[in-house]
Amino acid sequence: MKKKKLASLLGLSLALVLGLSACGGSSSSGTSNQAAGSGSSSAAASASGGEKSSTPADAIVYKLGTTVNEQDSFQVAAEKFAELVAEKTDGAYAIEIYPNSSLGDERTMLESMQMGTLDMGIITSGPFVNFVPEMGVLDMPFLFANNDEAYKILDGEIGQSLLDKFESVNLKGLAYAERGFRNLTNSVKPVNTPADLNGLKIRVMENEVYISTFEALGVNAVPMAWTEALTALQQNTINGQENPVNVIHSYKLWESQKYLTMTRHAYASAIITMSLAKFKELPEDVQVAFKEAAQEAAEYERQWVADNEESQLADIEANGMEIVKDPDVEAFRSAVQPVYDKYGDQYKEYIDAINEALK
Repeated sequence: MKKKKLASLLGLSLALVLGLSACGGSSSSGTSNQAAGSGSSSAAASASGGEKSSTPADAIVYKLGTTVNEQDSFQVAAEKFAELVAEKTDGAYAIEIYPNSSLGDERTMLESMQMGTLDMGIITSGPFVNFVPEMGVLDMPFLFANNDEAYKILDGEIGQSLLDKFESVNLKGLAYAERGFRNLTNSVKPVNTPADLNGLKIRVMENEVYISTFEALGVNAVPMAWTEALTALQQNTINGQENPVNVIHSYKLWESQKYLTMTRHAYASAIITMSLAKFKELPEDVQVAFKEAAQEAAEYERQWVADNEESQLADIEANGMEIVKDPDVEAFRSAVQPVYDKYGDQYKEYIDAINEALK
């Protein structure tokens, strides 16, 4: 990137910000750390956790929100993305990270990005079905057998075709990071088969496919935002939840949950997402830099998840959770067949394409 071009763009952006301030307006881009965090207990998180990250005084700043804490893999992806953006733009652009739902839950953040009042977020794939219905295919149970299958689809033509659909709802999908394969926890009893789930109240994401999947398993599925779920688990108003190992570990769910079953019933991606309006404001070479940084950060975070799962499981077990490592997966697969009967026609094109690509 040429220095002159960046200097010119920087001058223009600063002028626009100053102009908006003079008129009493506001912009989420180009704000200082103090302005972005005013009136909130949240601040941009640094790698050490929770403190404002230092950015060049003249950098154009974009805010990125997540719903997770600073120990989560989303934070790893966000920090790597911020590092790469600064590197690829010679410090002309900076990313401020706002964890712990300080900018809203995932649906709220997506709506804010649509309106251009939030720049970016790292969002679990589940809520996207409410904006881009085709995304529901990725939530189908047991769609992928392993990580390599998921990466082949998401990083290929099928994954890109789904991201392209975001633009019709004023969003820009940059890359697929990872939430991971989801597993079941509960506070009542060990779960080896679907029959063991009968009557349990389990929190699921606010997503039709996830709700249908757990209803097919005989569960009282309770859709709710993650922040609400944490309170409900502590108060025992629900019996359990389903999430990847890194979430179970980072939120110390052993404090409310006794049993973990490695069902690996669905693979959840985490999409580095941007407001389409904000993305279009970027010069073409900076757009390329953001997309490259997002893909590299996504791959970095995926590897982090893989490298840490074994030690996280050991820590979970050391903290008192009983782990069912080899449940009857075939029984679970059979039990969720009604989900394919229900959504098979709706997602047929993508399911057929995925199965063909994985042959």
